[in-house]
Amino acid sequence: MFSVIPYLRQYQVNVKNEVLAGLTTALALVPEVVAFALLAHISPLVGIGSAFVICLITSLFGGRPGMISGAAGSVAVVIVSLVVQHGAEYLFAAVALMGLLQIAVGLLRLGKFIRLVPQPVVYGFVNGLALIIFMAQLEQFKVRDAAGGEHWLSGGPLLLMAGLVALTMAIVYFLPKLTKAVPASLVAIAAVSALVIGGGLHTKSVGDIASIAGGLPVFHMPQVPLSWATLTLVLPYAVIMALVGLTESLLTLTVVDEMTETRGRGNQDCVAQGLANMASGLTGGMGGCAMIGQTMVNLESRGRGRLSGVVAAVALALFVVAGAPIIERLPLAALVGVMFMVVIATFEWASLRILRRMPLTDVLVMLLVTLVTAVSQNLALAVLLGVIVSALAFAWENAKRIRARKYTDESGVKHYEIYGPLFFGSVQAFGEKFDVAGDPAEVVIDFKDSRVADMSAIEALSKLTERYHRAGKTLHLRHLSPDCRKLLGKASSIIEVNILEDPLYTVAGAGVTY
Repeated sequence: MFSVIPYLRQYQVNVKNEVLAGLTTALALVPEVVAFALLAHISPLVGIGSAFVICLITSLFGGRPGMISGAAGSVAVVIVSLVVQHGAEYLFAAVALMGLLQIAVGLLRLGKFIRLVPQPVVYGFVNGLALIIFMAQLEQFKVRDAAGGEHWLSGGPLLLMAGLVALTMAIVYFLPKLTKAVPASLVAIAAVSALVIGGGLHTKSVGDIASIAGGLPVFHMPQVPLSWATLTLVLPYAVIMALVGLTESLLTLTVVDEMTETRGRGNQDCVAQGLANMASGLTGGMGGCAMIGQTMVNLESRGRGRLSGVVAAVALALFVVAGAPIIERLPLAALVGVMFMVVIATFEWASLRILRRMPLTDVLVMLLVTLVTAVSQNLALAVLLGVIVSALAFAWENAKRIRARKYTDESGVKHYEIYGPLFFGSVQAFGEKFDVAGDPAEVVIDFKDSRVADMSAIEALSKLTERYHRAGKTLHLRHLSPDCRKLLGKASSIIEVNILEDPLYTVAGAGVTY
């Protein structure tokens, strides 16, 4: 149940640090959001407006204080074809529908399934995102010529850009060793900006990407026909965006939980992400999700509560409404340097140190997820592939572990004591352990150290029962767990076996039956 007092306390966690962290995060958001908007073929102001709406709502209502959300590149990649082929209005409708789907996921409490993501997949996800952030910064080392073609910086401009980036990284690295009174990233941006503007140095600035001057988002109902054709057009995009957004958000939440040694609420964050995206779609905005790069900037700047995210959102609004002339003069080198430090902090270096101690399958899964994330930028696909490969590897390992201990008792009954789970991966090995022709008239299979796990296992038992029946022999099952009995009971029309009832023992005087 929602309680006002504990919620308000989340805004009282070191207000000075929260405000400064929020300002630093807002500065880091601007070039990223503008670049993602251009990638999606929409106006940079749409990207910044979306970031304001998404960041504000998720900061107020999200399940992970300190996590920053905005118009993310992983979602922008999905919507390019929709915007190019059908226009921005269909994008706004898809984003609103994306929000509804995410709200449904949260209300149905499906966010818990993020627990099924293995650690190697999380490592691959984080490392892949670090590579994406790094490659995105390399675009700032390019310039356009008069014909519109892109070229790498060279000569003096390249040396100046590289030098300013190095200076920014040095300040971010060394300043915390001297003082932690203010965020090192904010000091680095201010110092390098003062050097460039005061010294009249000519280097790329935020304004070279696009102008950010404008107004705040207003209500805008998507101008699309309310028809079945529209729904069938935007629904596939909405589903993919919802999955990509929730995957990145929930995995980022997991990473932040580990860093801060606290626990966020996944289902609450799903609802908040949905509300934010629905609001973004109804104010003419693009979709978004948690942004691990900006979240790392916020955490490195000691932003831990909700206030830092709210300040970041409000600062974005002020940049657009009143501060555009100043923000557009900020050198991109300063922001690139900050993001390079984020890349270093984001990359899971521990995953490299333990490579030799990890099982080969886990290493391959981690590399697969990293590669797919970095190349396709489709986080949902990368994580899904990682989970599938991990699940198949787990099934294969368990399939090899099923075995049987055989003996014949004094009554001439043959016993098979099964060890390991009976499921789709182990049914073949299970069937090969029985000597139907050579067994006596009565056979017992003991599942005390095993369990019937799925339909493939039931089918295997059915076939084994038929083999013994054709040989004129009787097969009994013993020590089945209650869930196994229930599973076999549901399949009674398919399989008919004899289940030996286990004796019940009552503890004298306690009234407890085992």
